Amino acid sequence: MPPESPATRTMGALALVLYATLAAAEPALQGLARSTVGEGQGVYAVAGDGTILVAQAADHAVHPASVTKIATSLALLARLGPTHRFETRLRGAGPLRAGRLAGDLVVEGGGDPFLVDESALLLLRRLHTRGLRVVEGRLVVRGPLLFDWQPDPGGRRFGAVLAGKAGGEARALVTDLDGTSEGLRETALVFLGRRSKSGPGRALAALHSPPLLHVVKALNCYSNNVFHFAADAVGGAAAVQENARAHVPEAMRDEIVIDNGAGAGETNRMSPRAAVALLGALMDELARHGNDLTAALPVSGIDHGTLEDRVTERPGIVVGKTGTFGSVGASALAGALRTRRFGVVRFAVLHHGVPVPDARARQDAFVRALIAVTDAEPWPYSAATRPVYSEATAD
Repeated sequence: MPPESPATRTMGALALVLYATLAAAEPALQGLARSTVGEGQGVYAVAGDGTILVAQAADHAVHPASVTKIATSLALLARLGPTHRFETRLRGAGPLRAGRLAGDLVVEGGGDPFLVDESALLLLRRLHTRGLRVVEGRLVVRGPLLFDWQPDPGGRRFGAVLAGKAGGEARALVTDLDGTSEGLRETALVFLGRRSKSGPGRALAALHSPPLLHVVKALNCYSNNVFHFAADAVGGAAAVQENARAHVPEAMRDEIVIDNGAGAGETNRMSPRAAVALLGALMDELARHGNDLTAALPVSGIDHGTLEDRVTERPGIVVGKTGTFGSVGASALAGALRTRRFGVVRFAVLHHGVPVPDARARQDAFVRALIAVTDAEPWPYSAATRPVYSEATAD
């Protein structure tokens, strides 16, 4: 076996000390925070019964980066519910005869944050079954339209897929229920672009997104910044902030500032203890519907994405949310451990002014030691085997 590194020996020694002094766990963990995370950097951890295990600069609000998405996930699920499906509807502003729509094809956007190439192809197939081949008018967008993670107010990118000019890779993935992929290229629409009067028209197709809980999970795994636009479904970043503050003790409310629902804004702020409180609120919201944190946040070493290569020697040991915003000096990790000694331990490490690689190494060192001290065990979890977009339906 290769010799242990100094860092490994140090962490092992710290763990042994902590095991021997559980009666004085808090002072020992305070020392652990200083030695692993760094003095003055924000750390907070609480046991399942609310006992504070470690607190260092816990009330100091710094940029949380994508840990903000915990607050946005909470707002979306609390306001809309885990089974909510966003709807995108297509209407024909004119009669449909012999495969030709005499007017515009109208997209009624519903702000679906998971409207992607595969979704557009599902709609295209539905239009094809309705007999539509040629649109004499244009593609007209009404309402909020997000496509491939970005606003698409004029429908340019969405329309390119409908016209067969984009979405090539998705065509290879989208299949019929029987596993075939016939005719996807042949279903492309021809837009003649003639100006016409747009009336209320007739319904041609509707897309229903995957359930919100599954959308939130998928977006959190890769820390997708479409969360900022998804927040509009509940009133935007201001509403996310209001909801977050309502879910934490009064003393912590001023420690939450959210101007961007994805954590991409430079003015977002959050303290470690507020992040831990929001993690608990999300846990409670999920439990109301029979779920745990693994249903909404990535699981280390199992889910693809930002936690895929963190603490890989113990797959499934951490469920949580990373955050990285290097240009403002922010790197964060907030999560939960399922432990034998302290129940579900929630923690947050919010680094500021530390190079991202160094910050991540320090966060992982703290988590590894916390795992040892608390006698943590992996979450009972298996990753989904089908892509989330496959749960969308069109009619």
